[in-house]
Amino acid sequence: MPAKKPATKKAAGPAPKATGSAKTESRTALVRRARKINRELAETYPYAHPELDFENPFQLVLATVMSAQTTDLRVNQTTPALFAKYPTPEDLAAADPEEVEELIRPTGFFRAKTRSIMGLAKALREDFGGEVPGRLEDLVKLPGVGRKTAFVVLGNAFGRPGITVDTHFGRLVRRWKWTEETDPDKVEKAVGELFPKSDWTMLSHHVIFHGRRMCHARKPACGVCPIAPLCPAYGEGETDPEKAKKLLKYEKGGFPGQRLKPPQSYLDAGGIPAPPLTGTPGDTTG
Repeated sequence: MPAKKPATKKAAGPAPKATGSAKTESRTALVRRARKINRELAETYPYAHPELDFENPFQLVLATVMSAQTTDLRVNQTTPALFAKYPTPEDLAAADPEEVEELIRPTGFFRAKTRSIMGLAKALREDFGGEVPGRLEDLVKLPGVGRKTAFVVLGNAFGRPGITVDTHFGRLVRRWKWTEETDPDKVEKAVGELFPKSDWTMLSHHVIFHGRRMCHARKPACGVCPIAPLCPAYGEGETDPEKAKKLLKYEKGGFPGQRLKPPQSYLDAGGIPAPPLTGTPGDTTG
C-alpha cells in the first residue's frame, strides 16, 4: 500500500490551540472541525479496524459481549478455544456452563459473561433460526447486547452504519468539545449529527484507535498528535515531540496490537500481531 505520512509531520513543534471553544464555536465551525479531525485520523490510521478477532457475526457478538471490563487483546487470546469448541449458537446453547466458564475465565466476570453468551446463543437458536439478526431492534433484545455492542456488530459484520461509544470514544469527543454529554446514547446522538451516516462506522474506529495509541486518558502524546492544531485540549499532555514518541502504544510505538489475526492492511503498515494466550501476554492495556 502507498506510504502514509508519519504522525509527527504536523506536530513537530508547538501547536496552536484550536480556535473557538464549546461556548464560542459556531455550529458550522464545529462540524467543519470535527470532519477535518476525522479526515486527519483516517490518514494517520488508514488500517483502522475492529480490534476483536472474528470470522462471522456470531463470533463478533460473542467477543463483543465478552470484552466488557477487559481488553480486546485478552478476549482475542481467549476466544479461539471457545469458537473451536462451540462454533454455532446451537452448540453453545447446549454447552455445560462450567466448561464455558473455564474457557472464558481469563476475561474476568466469567460467570456473568457465561450466562450472557449462553443466553444469547439460546435466543438465537429459539428466536432467530440460529442466525445473528442484522437489525438494531432485534440485536438489543439479546442477553448482554446493548446499543454499543449492537452497533459494533451492525457496522463490522453487516456493513450498516453505527457509532460505537466506548470509553475511548466518549473521552476523546468530550476532549475535542464535540459534545459535553456523558451518557453514551446522548453522545451517540450528538456526534452522529456532526457526520453523514456513511462515516459513522469508520469514525468510531478512527477515534478509538487514536484513544488507544496516542490520546491517552492520563498523559496524551500531544507532541506527535496529527490533530494538535484542531484540538482544544492541546497541551494537557506531553508536548515535546521526543518525549511524546515514548508514550505511543501498539504499532505506533513498535509494539504488538490487539488482534492475533489482524487485517492484512494492518500488517502491511507495520502492525505486529498479538501473541496467543499461551505466549507472552504482551501489552494488555486497553
